[in-house]
Amino acid sequence: MPIYEYECRSCQHQFEFLQLPGSTDTLACPACGGVDLGRLLSGFAVNSAEISQARVDVARKRIARSKDTKDKQVAQAEYEKHHREEH
Repeated sequence: MPIYEYECRSCQHQFEFLQLPGSTDTLACPACGGVDLGRLLSGFAVNSAEISQARVDVARKRIARSKDTKDKQVAQAEYEKHHREEH
């Protein structure tokens, strides 16, 4: 039973999907329900400094794109502006 890795093209969520024999499950993103998915290349259980750094870079980019991160940055900027105006 192969486990495939996918990335949703709508929300960039990455997830794994276990394909069971004879399964008729419709493949959809568990985060947003989107069906526009791209299959990712699966890596072997090998680790190196380059692979680790690449994973960190991908995670940082994902966090930077997230709506939650942008909301926090806007809130922080508003807080600092308000604090400067008071003093």
